[in-house]
Amino acid sequence: MSTDTAALPARADAPGLGLALMLLGVLMFSLNDTMGKILVADYSVGQVLLLRSVSALVVLAPAIWRIGWRPILQPSQPRLNALRVLFTTVEVFLFYLAVKALPLADVMTYWLAAPIYVAALSPFLLGERVGWRRWTAIVVGFAGVVVALEPSAATLTPAAFICIAGSFLFGLILLTGRMLRGTPDTVLVTWHLVGSALAGAVTAPFGWVQPSGLHFLLLAILGVVAMLAHFCVNRALKLTDAAVTAPAQYTLLVWAILFGWIVFGDIPRPAVLLGAAIIVASGLYIALRERQLGKVPTPINPPPA
Repeated sequence: MSTDTAALPARADAPGLGLALMLLGVLMFSLNDTMGKILVADYSVGQVLLLRSVSALVVLAPAIWRIGWRPILQPSQPRLNALRVLFTTVEVFLFYLAVKALPLADVMTYWLAAPIYVAALSPFLLGERVGWRRWTAIVVGFAGVVVALEPSAATLTPAAFICIAGSFLFGLILLTGRMLRGTPDTVLVTWHLVGSALAGAVTAPFGWVQPSGLHFLLLAILGVVAMLAHFCVNRALKLTDAAVTAPAQYTLLVWAILFGWIVFGDIPRPAVLLGAAIIVASGLYIALRERQLGKVPTPINPPPA
């Protein structure tokens, strides 16, 4: 469930339009997440994955036709691409399991910690130097995760551990995205959707429920909305600096709280709100610091794809 930013130009031509597209893309991802939570209440995660991935591939077909099959079938760094497909497939599966059990705001809080994981792992996996300021922000960010988790017998549930595992995988997806910046977005998204479709095809038969007409339409729209959201976010990151769009990406949490309240009647726990504030502040500082150091900040790339 994550967008891809490979092969993006390092120029900022239209920051105003880029910011507007980022806000629209994040809103569409939030709508996508809300529809997904509605659907996994009645259908298995595998079934949702299968139908949304197939519909998204149909929407993506013109882009695949435009670049041709060779880049798809012969991607650069095939082993790293395959590893990324594994990460994205498991991550999106865990994301839907998480939203099935927990409020949207809770799930988004954990997933927004992914850039903090990236900053913590980048010295070991990317060989990047991380100074004491960013290490301090990383520690504070992890503290925010602990605050949101509010460890107790009541909160340390399987769903909470699914969230932690899924958000960590999302961080690995962002890291591999950095490593594969030379790979076209269409190639990365295509293989992610193929992986999700295959995982859905394998697991869907075990809990298949014949969709009603309205739900079948929603399942198809789920993939379409995700692809349009991808387009908006990727275009935004081509028009302006990732550090400029970082605050806009955190509006994902605002929408999650709003839609969670309106659609599901969920009211976030105070600990979740406090933990989210700490995580957002830490993530924004890391993005600002990376920009000051002339590095490409890690975009959040809202899930799911």
